[in-house]
Amino acid sequence: MFEIIKTALIGVAVGMANVIPGVSGGTLAVVFGIYDKFINAITYDIKKIWANRKFVLPLLLGMLCGVLLFSEMITALYEKFPAQTDFFFTGLILGSVPMLFVYMVKDESGGADASTEKTEKKFGAAKIAGIALCAIFGFALILLFNYLESIYVGEKDALGYLPPLGVPLAVRIFVAGLVGAVAMVIPGISGSLLMLIMGVYPIVITSIPALLNPETCVHAFFLLLPNGIGVLLGIICGAKLIGWLLKKFPNNTYAVIFGLICGSVFAVFPGFAAVDGFLMAAACALCLVAGAALAYFTSHFAKA
Repeated sequence: MFEIIKTALIGVAVGMANVIPGVSGGTLAVVFGIYDKFINAITYDIKKIWANRKFVLPLLLGMLCGVLLFSEMITALYEKFPAQTDFFFTGLILGSVPMLFVYMVKDESGGADASTEKTEKKFGAAKIAGIALCAIFGFALILLFNYLESIYVGEKDALGYLPPLGVPLAVRIFVAGLVGAVAMVIPGISGSLLMLIMGVYPIVITSIPALLNPETCVHAFFLLLPNGIGVLLGIICGAKLIGWLLKKFPNNTYAVIFGLICGSVFAVFPGFAAVDGFLMAAACALCLVAGAALAYFTSHFAKA
C-alpha cells in the first residue's frame, strides 16, 4: 500500500511538471527514480500493462490528478512566488545530476566508476568520446529549446479564451499533443513548451478548468479530446523508442539525458536578478537546497 501511495504522489508531481512550459515531467521521473520502470511499463501489450497495474495505474491516476487539480495552483505559485518556485525546481534538477552521472558511466555488469582512468579501461577512448558527444548534444538541444522559448514567450498571453473547434484546429491540437507527449517522456524537454510553440498550450490549459463549468464543459471536452488522443499515442510511441534506446545504447542514451538534465538548469533558473532583498535571497536559497535535497535523497532511496 505504501508503494502504491508513493507512486501516486510521484505521478501528481510529474503531472504538475507537465503543466509548466519549460519544466519536464520526464526530468521529475528521473529525479524520483521511476524513469526506467515507467518506460518499460508503457507498451501496446495490455497483459503487460495489467501485470504492472500496481505501478502504472497509481502513476497515471496521480498524473491526471496533478494536471487537473494543480494547473491553477502552479499558475498561482508562479504569479505570486515566481523566483522561489523556479529555485525549487532548479534544486530538483541539480540534485538529480549525481545519480544520472552514475547511470551514464555504468558498465554492463552494473558497476560504475567516476575515475577517468578506470572508466577508459572499461569503455575505451572511442566509447568515452561517443558518450561525451551525446552529453554535449543533449546540452545543446536544451539551449535550442531555451532560444525557442524566448521567441515564442508571447504565446502565453492568450489564456482564458476557448476558440471554436474546426478540423484544422483539431488536427493541430492532435499533432501538438502527439509531439508534446513524445517529448514528455524525454527528460529535459518540456512537452508543454512544445505545445506552447505550436500555439496550442493556451487552449489546453484554459480548457482543463473549463471542464468543471457546466456552460463550457462540452466545448472544452471536444477541444481536449484530440489532444488527449495525441498524448496517449505519443506516450506509447515515445516510451517504446526510449525503452529500445536504453536497451541497445544505455550509456549513450543516459549521456544524452545527462546533457538534457544539465541544460534544463538554464531553462528553469530565474537568475540572481530575480532575487530582491535579504529575505527573498534566504527564501530562494532555502527552496534551492530543499529541492536539491529532495531529489538527491529520493534518488538514493529509489536505488536502495
